[in-house]
Amino acid sequence: MSMTAEDIMTLELLQLAQYFIKLEKKAEMSIPETFRNGTIFVTGCTGFMGKVLTEKLLRSCDVKNIAVLVRGKNGLDASQRAGDIFKQSLFDRLRSEKPEFMTKIKIIDGNLEEQSLKISTDNHDWLIKNVNFVFHCAATVKFNEPLKVATRINIQGTENVVTLATNIINLKGFVYVSSAYSHYPRNEIKEELYPLSITAKELKQLIILDGKVDRLLVDWPNTYTLSKAITENMILTNENQLPISIFRPSIIGCTTSEPEPYWLDNLQGLSAVVTSIIVGFLRSLPMSMNKKTDIVPVDYTVNALISVMWDTVNRYQNSNERNKQPKIYNFVSSVDKPIYWGKFFDYIYEIYYQVPPLNTMWYICCVFSDNRWIVAIMGFLLHKIPAALLDLSLLICGKNPKMLKMYAKREKMTVLFKPFTTVEWKFDNSNTRELWTLLSQDDHKTFWFSFEQFDWKSYVQGFVFGIRKHILKEDLNNVTKALSKNKKLFWLHQLCICFVIYIALHVCWLFVELLM
Repeated sequence: MSMTAEDIMTLELLQLAQYFIKLEKKAEMSIPETFRNGTIFVTGCTGFMGKVLTEKLLRSCDVKNIAVLVRGKNGLDASQRAGDIFKQSLFDRLRSEKPEFMTKIKIIDGNLEEQSLKISTDNHDWLIKNVNFVFHCAATVKFNEPLKVATRINIQGTENVVTLATNIINLKGFVYVSSAYSHYPRNEIKEELYPLSITAKELKQLIILDGKVDRLLVDWPNTYTLSKAITENMILTNENQLPISIFRPSIIGCTTSEPEPYWLDNLQGLSAVVTSIIVGFLRSLPMSMNKKTDIVPVDYTVNALISVMWDTVNRYQNSNERNKQPKIYNFVSSVDKPIYWGKFFDYIYEIYYQVPPLNTMWYICCVFSDNRWIVAIMGFLLHKIPAALLDLSLLICGKNPKMLKMYAKREKMTVLFKPFTTVEWKFDNSNTRELWTLLSQDDHKTFWFSFEQFDWKSYVQGFVFGIRKHILKEDLNNVTKALSKNKKLFWLHQLCICFVIYIALHVCWLFVELLM
């Protein structure tokens, strides 16, 4: 079919437009160039992701300063807490490559919950005059936090940071870290704003009036997800016209490679569950093995977060963007490289058999089910009865009983984790995928976050190595000894199973005799 003159003109205009788009992309600065000689303000630097973010920015970008908001805690002031953090092994590579990195860190003593962040006048003025980028990562991640507290930290705290940001003279970008599960009640979560039945202002007013806010949790599994959703809606109005974006990561796991392979430093969420299983402590868990999980490594998460800031800065260079709704980025793995809970734990068991921890209390044995009755019965048989027997033996030896208390605490943890292990969501990550295509080849190498070729088996098994090293404080020199202990625990485990079966059959036989 021959083309008309109008068709040819349209095609030429389209090609010309594509040419100018390519020129515009080439004109955009790389990620390191965007941050060069810039000053960054980071909240939540004492948290898991905040530490990795601070390390990555210092190592991969030639920044002028990074100001970190730190609150005094447990008898330590802000400087002491920050000093302890930067001594951790996470910063060993940075210490080697850039030994002067501490000269670029400015510690801001403050409190997220207090008005004006409770920072000194001098620090406030310094932030206003010098900051160019704000990463707001701080939040309470406790699922069972009272809603009043979650409101004060997650909602009011964010409002306090936003208020500070509105006064910053040379602000180029602001990224708020939310959660992929912020709109938990929805089966499909897209990168868009969802209406809520209550606003941040209304919630705070309700707390002041009567404090009876628990009824708001009817459709929400915890105060964390609800407070994140309300905070998002507060930000998305963008009344202050900030160059702002929202970043939503899913369940965050250990690193893949940077700055150290399989690094993690806390017993929270997923790491707490996996650790409890491989040491033989957790033997019953609510879990839908046929449901997809959504885990993202913390170094991938940080790379994506930094890239979101880069994209935010580029978008808001055009002043027209300030009148638009802030952009949302879902950072998830299930779209490009899904993995099911069943396969996840297959990999955990596989590596366990090769390198079990030495500090185990029992052979690995966990019943996974999404049936609450099976979980409850197995919990009683495999947790409470053994714990009661151990506590009895401790009492006989004149020691304080502790096992029942430990299992009660762990069962509360599994109940809080259940909404994320028995439910599956359909996520959209179009904005995040588009962001990946905008990065240059050099930025791809330095700030990799694509899941297209991700190796789950290697990562999950590395997760176990990370737990052995950083949580259980074990190295691979003890593998022979650990295997020997594990073999003994295996036979003891089998003996216990035989004993239980014998008791069960004996009870059944007695019951039959009574009936006869």
